[in-house]
Amino acid sequence: MWPHQYTPAGGSLPLSALIASLPVVALLVVLAGLRKASWIASLAGLGTAALVAVAVYGMPVSLAVSAVGYGAAQGLFPIGWVVFSAILLYNITVATGRFDIVRSSVANLTADRRLQALLIAFAFGAFIEGAAGFGTPVAVAAAMLTGLGFKPFRAATICLLANTAPVAFGSIGTPLIMLAAVTGLPLLQLSAGVGRICAPVSLFIPAYLVLVMGGWKALKGVLPAALLCGVSFAGVQFLVSNYIGAELTDILASLSAVGCLIVLLRFWHPDDNFRLEGDGPAHPRTSIPVGQIISAWTPFALLVVCVLVWGLKPVQAQLGHAAIKFPWPGLHRLITRMPPVAVRATPYDAIYTFNWLSASGTACLVAALLSALVARMSFSAFFGVLGRTLRQLVLAESTIAIVLGLAFLMNYSGATGTLGLTFAATGHLFPFFGALLGWMGVFLTGSDTSANALFGSLQVVTAQKLSISPVLMAAANSSGGVMGKMISLQNIAVAAAATSLATADESRLFRFTLRHSIFLAAVIGIIAMVYAYATPAFTQ
Repeated sequence: MWPHQYTPAGGSLPLSALIASLPVVALLVVLAGLRKASWIASLAGLGTAALVAVAVYGMPVSLAVSAVGYGAAQGLFPIGWVVFSAILLYNITVATGRFDIVRSSVANLTADRRLQALLIAFAFGAFIEGAAGFGTPVAVAAAMLTGLGFKPFRAATICLLANTAPVAFGSIGTPLIMLAAVTGLPLLQLSAGVGRICAPVSLFIPAYLVLVMGGWKALKGVLPAALLCGVSFAGVQFLVSNYIGAELTDILASLSAVGCLIVLLRFWHPDDNFRLEGDGPAHPRTSIPVGQIISAWTPFALLVVCVLVWGLKPVQAQLGHAAIKFPWPGLHRLITRMPPVAVRATPYDAIYTFNWLSASGTACLVAALLSALVARMSFSAFFGVLGRTLRQLVLAESTIAIVLGLAFLMNYSGATGTLGLTFAATGHLFPFFGALLGWMGVFLTGSDTSANALFGSLQVVTAQKLSISPVLMAAANSSGGVMGKMISLQNIAVAAAATSLATADESRLFRFTLRHSIFLAAVIGIIAMVYAYATPAFTQ
């Protein structure tokens, strides 16, 4: 059994961390510096990670190859599966002409781009995040905004920025369920801790979104809507996460925001005429029969119903019987995680679960198939859309697989543990840097669930050594992680595919979101610092 060594460079943690970060540096240089496509940058990062793992950490080549394969498999299923199904559903609505009616119904509600972004990217996207997660909200919301007339780059940036505050509670609370499992801390305490950190950020994210779209002048015109959206979402997010639990937090908070915005728009509309750069003419208001509107929104209603039904525990239990689980060949329990990353020397598990029936992607696929049946779509038309969706997503799916291969290789080689220990060595500044550790974990893996599994126990062990609340630091890991979602290459690839963004613009998309991601992650870190030292009882 091969043991982890977290300071392979002469026993020096700083030097080892510098070497461990080389795959990330290579990825950033190729993506942001050389401005290459995300799949090329991912390959550069993967190649560097393989070199570091084998040459510096001494990882056997067979284990390295197996770790990459395990990560790629995780990337294609369940993450790639849910992305494919969500885009297929959207493409069906376009092919059947139903999205034209959806677009008109939204335009009839409001033609203002700022309000459309709040309704679809933030509120509706948060609902999809709460129900399905794993890239679905960006895929669906970005495609919808593009269909409404947003330029692809603008639609992608808006949806990536909006997919922040709800991520920690995504997919019926899955990230926090994972965090509770790896830390042994009570789920409701973790839910409350994340709610207390994320709610203040959720309060201003809608306004921040509009500010990024058009500056202070744009925000001033819709300030009542932005404030109402933030207050309604953040208020319900705080209450539900603290007193009910993680599973329904996003769903109830997003429904509150959608409802409040719709009621507001019945009595108020902005006085100014805001237009995005390069924006086409406003979609004309048309009279649409209620029956046609209901029929047009049926695919998205089916999506909501299916993912909610799939999320019910009795349904999950029944569908889960069809799951296929097996130890990943050449990797499972052949590596030992060592203290202080783990509490004690522990074999590193590698169990692959092919839950083909209970996965969120399957719920999305069922919604897509039902939508095609309701629309009386012919077999030839359906398979035509299926083929176009496959071609549309081939690079995005490849990127997801490569990036997860990179992330899992860094995890199983011990390189990620080295980086984690470096953050943990910051002493009294650890609450701030602990949030950044979660941010880095999501940037690498694309998943708050994976980042919690990766760093949850390290956060708790370090917090106990520093006499800081373990609940606070575990919550900070998950909360900081949500701000890494917008720069994860998986999410960027999904946004680019959903909007048919040119491959050359992916590096531009990353550079645009990077500064916002760093700023918002720093805000989370500051909030964690305040809770740790100014109001420590607030997160107990």
